[in-house]
Amino acid sequence: MTAVALRERGRGYDVVILGGGVAGSVLAARLSEDPARTVCLVEAGPDHGADWRSWPPKLLDARALPRDDVWERRTEVHRIRARVLGGSSCVNGCWHTWGSAADHEQWAGAGGPRWSAAAMEPYRQKAVRQMRLRSVPEREFNSFSRAALAAARELGYPEVDMGTSGGPGCGTPLINALDGVRWNAAFAYLAPARPRSNLTILADTLADRLVVRDGRVRGAEVVVDGRRETLTADTYVIACGAFGSPGLLLRSGLGPTADLRRYGIQPEADLPGVGANLTDQPGVFVPLTPTPELNAALAAKEKAGELYVSRMLVRAASAVCSDGTDLHILPSAGNPLFGSLPPGEYEAGISAFLMKPASRGTVRLRSADPTTPLDIDPAFLSDPDGRDLAALRSGLEIVERMAATAALKPLAGPPPGRPSRDLTDDQLRARLGTYWHPVGTCAMGRPGDPLAVVDGEARVRGVSNLRVADASVLPTVPAANTQLPVLALAELLADVLKEAGA
Repeated sequence: MTAVALRERGRGYDVVILGGGVAGSVLAARLSEDPARTVCLVEAGPDHGADWRSWPPKLLDARALPRDDVWERRTEVHRIRARVLGGSSCVNGCWHTWGSAADHEQWAGAGGPRWSAAAMEPYRQKAVRQMRLRSVPEREFNSFSRAALAAARELGYPEVDMGTSGGPGCGTPLINALDGVRWNAAFAYLAPARPRSNLTILADTLADRLVVRDGRVRGAEVVVDGRRETLTADTYVIACGAFGSPGLLLRSGLGPTADLRRYGIQPEADLPGVGANLTDQPGVFVPLTPTPELNAALAAKEKAGELYVSRMLVRAASAVCSDGTDLHILPSAGNPLFGSLPPGEYEAGISAFLMKPASRGTVRLRSADPTTPLDIDPAFLSDPDGRDLAALRSGLEIVERMAATAALKPLAGPPPGRPSRDLTDDQLRARLGTYWHPVGTCAMGRPGDPLAVVDGEARVRGVSNLRVADASVLPTVPAANTQLPVLALAELLADVLKEAGA
């Protein structure tokens, strides 16, 4: 059903959710469980249908990272984000890990006891069940992953459960891959909810701005089929992600007043934290040289349709880590994530990702036009104390020790060129990649926090009927991949909205 048809029918909704990614899918499914509550879910990207078998094969293939259903196909790697119903769960690496107790202490300090580890545990379990997450079976390991697990043990890392705790160790994540199919949030959450008459899904519909007057949202302006329409509701929820949510708020006049006026936007609420506090997890990939034996083993896996780039990781603490863990060490071997190699040749290496960076970036507008790409600056390794650089170098030392173990040396030789420990700061910065886990741009905080955008119940300051419910509300990034935490926070905030009568 189009927005035009809805306007002609003259109806509004109880809840309009702007953004049909991971969090939006959860919220739409949970809130529409009550048949008396009308819910509209708006997604800028396509909806490939209720039957997963009708979806594009690239989105279904859990062995690769598809790059068709994204906002900008040719852009810096840190800007890549999904534009499809189901969001990042349709294009990511299928990994789900859980953070540490320290993460929850930070969140509870900003948002209250709902965000403690104990309070969020039922929501973590609920998300695991709904997404049908599973451990990685031995048959899905290639020889490099198997050797890397042995190498981690050789270095003294115990095997731990990556899906439930944040302590140091090695192991496998939980994955949303079923018989090679990437099982995304649209399948897990929205497919069972689609038959409900109280749920409307508007795909290919771009959320431009909210109409805000006197501290209340009066409508959501969207663009569909080239036409501008207005959706109305009692409650509005933004779930456009760590990049899209601040962009939508800024276009709506909610943000730093000076920035808004620069683009001719009438300020409705001075919220300096909108678009600030961007936190992502940078990393460096250290290439290794696969032996002929490893190439042959990977070719056999590919022929059998079982070649996954990685199925294990090491969770570690850097030399400057004061609490919990702050590194993911990720061995991988298979087809390159970017680019290509001749048939029968594969990429192997080990990445070090900084999980708890001190650096903070920004998301800003370049224009009030919603089709203009946002100005996204992750500001990697920019903290004035140099802690992030020191932590990442500590991670590269672990990478080198792991590559030199008796378990891995027979499968992959040392990297070409100078050792990573000898890289200058500028050379290291030039090799930075990202783990694609941005958070924090609409951060929750206590009263008196000048950069807080929402409170612990996701209510936007100064706007009575507006909430933000996605990764952008997390004030700090967890020492984990963010998909499972985002699923859990969306489950939590769905209950918060129900309690509030939304």
